Amino acid sequence: MLDSGIIFDAALLPAIIVAVVAGLFSFLSPCVLPVVPPYLAYMGGVSVSEMEKESVARRRVLMSALFFVMGLSTVFLLLGIAVSAAGRMMLQVQEWFIIIAGVVIMVLGAHFVGVFRIGFLDRELRMDAGDKGGSAFGAYILGLAFAFGWTPCLGPILGAILSLAASEASVSRGTVLLAFYALGLGIPFLLVAAFFPRLKGLMGWMKRHMDKIERTSGLLLWTVGLMMLTGQFAAFSYWLLERFPALAYVG
Repeated sequence: MLDSGIIFDAALLPAIIVAVVAGLFSFLSPCVLPVVPPYLAYMGGVSVSEMEKESVARRRVLMSALFFVMGLSTVFLLLGIAVSAAGRMMLQVQEWFIIIAGVVIMVLGAHFVGVFRIGFLDRELRMDAGDKGGSAFGAYILGLAFAFGWTPCLGPILGAILSLAASEASVSRGTVLLAFYALGLGIPFLLVAAFFPRLKGLMGWMKRHMDKIERTSGLLLWTVGLMMLTGQFAAFSYWLLERFPALAYVG
């Protein structure tokens, strides 16, 4: 059961921004971006060339992509509820929990930057959802399978957001963070489905600069972890509130 109280406020805003950006970096990860076009084409029951040339095919793909995003969002929301509930149970040791979460996020960031590599985080566990292409229900099932199957590959970024969610010690607020993470990951899928021909060049450029994107995401995670560890994440929230007083009335 979700807890009551204020959900949106200035204190949560920095974490929401991090969650959205983290979702975007997850989309740009080496195990997601390269497979986006064939995944979308398969879900829509068309070929990649048809998706590139035919507007009717792209409409079918867009509808399938919408249900696909709903499927992966379902998994992330359930994860958010689970870890937030665990964080709430440890409310008495929340200060220590935030420190531990900060250290974990810094370690995950260092993995992405390339300071060291954590072997199991470079692996994928692909789940076979069967022949589900060409239908809305099938796309939803594929979204569920995608979220579960690519969790090891998304581990460093997803783990950081889960740590943030758990540190909130509020089921509602933690779930909101995972919802925004799913938003950051899901919207690019929808954009590619709707504008695939125009985005081919941009996607090609991103693939060529994958190492720089990965290091940038690692630096973001490391910085967030350091801010949590030193208490600067909360200080940044207070700075936002002082800078933009209207945020006090949000929520």
